[in-house]
Amino acid sequence: MGAIAEDLTYDAALAQLEAILATLEGDDLPLEQALTLYEEGALLAAFCARKLEEAELRVQRWQPGEQTVPLTGWQEG
Repeated sequence: MGAIAEDLTYDAALAQLEAILATLEGDDLPLEQALTLYEEGALLAAFCARKLEEAELRVQRWQPGEQTVPLTGWQEG
């Protein structure tokens, strides 16, 4: 996987990333396959980080003075 489709949703990318991590943790993979999965996972992680940054910017625009409120302690339910 050289690139990630820009229309991929955050949830779909995260699900793919979690599947890759489970495969890397659970299977005895040949080195080349493990490296390919690692590279794909790194792309997905960067994609997810970018989507979260975009969401933060959208929320920031809704706030008075365009300031964000830290989301410390927030956890996915």
